[in-house]
Amino acid sequence: MHANYQLNYYYYLLFPLHQHTPIMGVNTITTTLILFTATLLFYFSTLAIATDPCASEHDDSGIVVIPIYGNCSPFKNLSDSWDTTIIDMASKDPLRVEYLFGLDASLRKKRVSAAPIASGQAFNIGNYVVRVKLGTPGQLFFMVLDTSTDEAWVPCTGCTGCSSSTTYSPQASTTYGGAVACYAPRCAQARGSLPCPNTGSNACIFNQSYAGSTFSATLVQDSLSLAVDTLPSYAFGCVNSVSGGSIPDQGLLGLGRGPLSLLTQSWSRYSGVFSYCLPSFKSFYFSGSLKLGPTGQPRRIRSTPLLRNPRRPSLYYVNLTGVTVGRVQVPLPTEYLAFDPNRGSGTIIDSGTVITRFVQPVYNAIRDEFRNQVKGPFVSIGSFDTCFVKTYETLAPLIKFRFTGLDLTLPYENTLIHSTYGAVACLAMAAAPNNVNSVLNVIANYQQQNLRILFDTVNNRVGIARELCN
Repeated sequence: MHANYQLNYYYYLLFPLHQHTPIMGVNTITTTLILFTATLLFYFSTLAIATDPCASEHDDSGIVVIPIYGNCSPFKNLSDSWDTTIIDMASKDPLRVEYLFGLDASLRKKRVSAAPIASGQAFNIGNYVVRVKLGTPGQLFFMVLDTSTDEAWVPCTGCTGCSSSTTYSPQASTTYGGAVACYAPRCAQARGSLPCPNTGSNACIFNQSYAGSTFSATLVQDSLSLAVDTLPSYAFGCVNSVSGGSIPDQGLLGLGRGPLSLLTQSWSRYSGVFSYCLPSFKSFYFSGSLKLGPTGQPRRIRSTPLLRNPRRPSLYYVNLTGVTVGRVQVPLPTEYLAFDPNRGSGTIIDSGTVITRFVQPVYNAIRDEFRNQVKGPFVSIGSFDTCFVKTYETLAPLIKFRFTGLDLTLPYENTLIHSTYGAVACLAMAAAPNNVNSVLNVIANYQQQNLRILFDTVNNRVGIARELCN
């Protein structure tokens, strides 16, 4: 519409009485002039906006989109030509495409939760320890890693019979959640839990034995920090008294399959998956690792089925089908290897036992074939009944464990143990205690050195791969 025509149009709209009727009076004229002036101002402001190429369009959106390097952009570099600007913009596309590709949830990198592991040499124990912090601020403990125990427990302030000066103080933690009640379902899940007393405290108390000692503990709750993660309201035992002196000085972290284990209490975070690599027992460094959750686990790893025995539900059973010494398949009585849920017999993988133990008939057959190939002479030292002068070590055969779907050939460092001065070498295996409960074969931590052992309780498999973590 032409500007003059628009002016006449507005003028006609505002002054119909002026063109067709007599003027009604001064007030009417004054009002009309004010309206006319306002209309002119509005018209010329809209005309100015319409002629400004960087002006916003009047619509209901309230949002204006412009090219970031366009003429109207405050980011435009006036010294750059248009083709230079386009080339610069296109050079950033590869990073953009990489970003878009990374939005695939299956490819997105997640933080690996890995806690360092060391041998227990510094603590005079034959187990492996992991760094754990309890409470807020964190109270540091070097806790024994035990795949056959569910509960975690540490010595508490005021403990009777505890040998460690490192104790957990509930009063020093701002996240201490108090004792679990004796009538709570969680209390009944603790092995050895006591019924509620008729009078006095209603705290959950449990008694357990460990490595020839017994202890009494209160089941309490506080935060537990492991690697980069903190688990709130973690239930563990606060040890009040100990009889005997062979329990781990700074406590134990249970990695079994029961309801109070780390595996179960952290299920929502780690999905029932963990692995560890135990460094050489001779190493003093925290060079091993406990990896929690599916992230960061080996993608390609040989595995064998993970079995569950209702008589011992916390243990990690696997199916050992045979043992080879050198090139000889040792003839073994199958009834001593077979997994039997009714008797609780079979083979387990355990991080708390030091040397592999077989039931007596199985061990005797393996030992005799080993001796036959090394030739001897042999002596006994402590638990080891097949020790020989190191010069015969070159004759020592490799030992292979055969599991369903998986063969594990032990390196020599996992087969032989040496005396302090290295003059004598011993077969690092022994017979299980000869009592009514000796139906278990135990693959122990000495035979697991520098191996990544993966426990996947969702897919029911145990994976084993060579990994140097010394």
